[in-house]
Amino acid sequence: MAQPFTKHTTATAAAPPSKSPPPLVTFVFLLVLCILGFYSLHHPHLSNATSPPFSTSKLRDTFLSLSSNNTISTYLRDLTLHPHLAGTEPSLNTIQYVKSHFQHLNLDTHTVKYKTLLSYPAHASLLVHFSNGSVANLSLTEKGTGVFPSDVVQPYHAYSPSGSAHAKVVFVNYGTEEDYRALEVMGVNVSGCLVLARKGESISRGGVISVAEGKGALGVLLYAEGDRLRDGGSGGVERGTVMRGIGDPLTPGWAGVEGGEALDLEDSQVLKRFPKIPSLPLSLENALIILGSLGGGFVPQFWNDSGWVNGLRVGPGPTMVNLTYQGEKKVATIQNVFAVIKGLEEPDRYVILGNHRDAWTYGAVDPNSGTAALLDIARRYTLLMRSGWSPRRTIIFGSWDAEEFGMVGSTEWVEQNLVNLGAKAVAYLNVDCAVQGPGFFAGATPQLDDLLIEVTKKVKDPDSRGTTIYDQWVATNELHNIQRLSGVDSDFAPFLQHAGVPSVDMYYGRDFPVYHTAFDSYEWMINHADPSFQRHVAVAGIWGLLVLHLADDSILSFNYLSYADQLKEHEEILSKMVDGSISLDPLTTAIQELAAAAKEAEDEAKILRELETAGDIPALKMRALNDRLMLAERGFLDSDGLQGRQWFKHLVYGPSGDYESKLGFFPGIADAISRSMKLSRRDGQALIQHEMWRVARAIQRAASALRGELT
Repeated sequence: MAQPFTKHTTATAAAPPSKSPPPLVTFVFLLVLCILGFYSLHHPHLSNATSPPFSTSKLRDTFLSLSSNNTISTYLRDLTLHPHLAGTEPSLNTIQYVKSHFQHLNLDTHTVKYKTLLSYPAHASLLVHFSNGSVANLSLTEKGTGVFPSDVVQPYHAYSPSGSAHAKVVFVNYGTEEDYRALEVMGVNVSGCLVLARKGESISRGGVISVAEGKGALGVLLYAEGDRLRDGGSGGVERGTVMRGIGDPLTPGWAGVEGGEALDLEDSQVLKRFPKIPSLPLSLENALIILGSLGGGFVPQFWNDSGWVNGLRVGPGPTMVNLTYQGEKKVATIQNVFAVIKGLEEPDRYVILGNHRDAWTYGAVDPNSGTAALLDIARRYTLLMRSGWSPRRTIIFGSWDAEEFGMVGSTEWVEQNLVNLGAKAVAYLNVDCAVQGPGFFAGATPQLDDLLIEVTKKVKDPDSRGTTIYDQWVATNELHNIQRLSGVDSDFAPFLQHAGVPSVDMYYGRDFPVYHTAFDSYEWMINHADPSFQRHVAVAGIWGLLVLHLADDSILSFNYLSYADQLKEHEEILSKMVDGSISLDPLTTAIQELAAAAKEAEDEAKILRELETAGDIPALKMRALNDRLMLAERGFLDSDGLQGRQWFKHLVYGPSGDYESKLGFFPGIADAISRSMKLSRRDGQALIQHEMWRVARAIQRAASALRGELT
């Protein structure tokens, strides 16, 4: 750990008691204070008693120059000495480590605890009965790890129900509806069978199990694809949650605070969050043992996308498998850790940067590469403050707990602070796995695209000498591929999809082979993902600069023209997917309204910047514009939420309820398109049209918020 900063205090002698001043003197003194207070409100730069010794550009250059790959490496090594699954005794070490780091930097530090329902394994076994009469008891430990240390959790699916199943096995490819349709064409029915699926990108882990349950399967075995297990990852088994939705299932919509309301474990609202059939993750090696013993027809040709399943058979059987899983759901205490740098001029406006701390095992990539970067940004900001800098707005560092169980820690905090976040949060900047491998990737709400691009021009590319991340982004055609945050992949989900806070998510490397395995260790990081820790430095540089802009820029760098352009693209895609009898006019009109409001906001911002440059600082007007820029994202929220999933409020970006949906936006419309397939033509069209109107109204609300005027 880097040398901690120590706060120095100077003792002063007690002053003798003084006489009360005459009333007239008191009146004059208070009058002067009022005048000075009014003047500093309109000239807020005067309120900074300790002006920074450098310009804005020098501040950002200094921040970048303070990077230290060795320091980040030390943080990561310390964080990954032991596994730290949320809610377990070893996790307390990382809680204390992060908390102590913030405290040693003399940052305002605190923790917030929640009582939440987590899930742990007790016993699991897998017996394979081959057609020749032989039986194999498959080891469920990871190859190369031997007997698990007591603090490394065995591979399991969190929230899987306990149960046993003895049945024939059917291979279902990725376990999508399309895969099951192919099996039906072959005459294969999975009802009463165990299904074996491989993990893919088109459907979530929980989605695989939900679909299998709907098809009548008795249980699910899930393994990671072979091409994900290269470069030191062979033998790994991917743990993960299979709970539906995010946040504590016992407190849906409110925080699980000590002494607060919590639903019973048998409540119907709670039970619907969990699968009804047991499941287990498998190693590739064990999966191949079962796959190689199946009979029946050969796999469909389109399943052979990875080039190696050709020649395999789908079953059912003749191999029989006996799956047994015993798990325990229990209420455990989780802790979020916070550090706060109070804003000097707008302390009631919050720029939040966060990363989750808990891991399935050692968590070097997921998530502590991000934690190490977070700690280093805090170190660098502290050095800037010692040089006289204070941010204009408040900066909050958030270290979330229990993300791996379904974004539990961040969701509980967002639910607890929903009103204040809705009124005061400028943006949320998330990093989960900071470094997984080569290549920079990012997702954002569209008004932050320009700022994200601008910042990448300032940070050196870690893998190409003499270039910036922006240069490499352009060279690899990733510049115009900023992803949208519709998934529930990390802790940005509650901030954006429930609270409507503009958000960013970023990382180096799209995928890595030791995901959620016991091989996600410090050794794997230094041997494969980032030996020199320069990629960590790059992510921390982008992350920290984004925060500095959002915390210090007099006018927020939000471009809603980009948002309107993105919505137009979404509309064009949607127009090719819906029946011609469904009118897109409401959507078109609403997007035009947003574009007009965005242009007005851009023009206003330009005028205010010119005035600021000329030395005339219209502080109240700038704050009013910033509030409108900040609150416009909230307009996309709908109080009723998505049908059947009311917790998700954002009508532009959020998860679709249909795993096969081709829309990565407008989740309510995507759901309506799926549901319409089971309705009459008239009713289906009416359903889609209604959701179209809901989205149009949301966009109009955003436009109204951006204008800041009542109708």
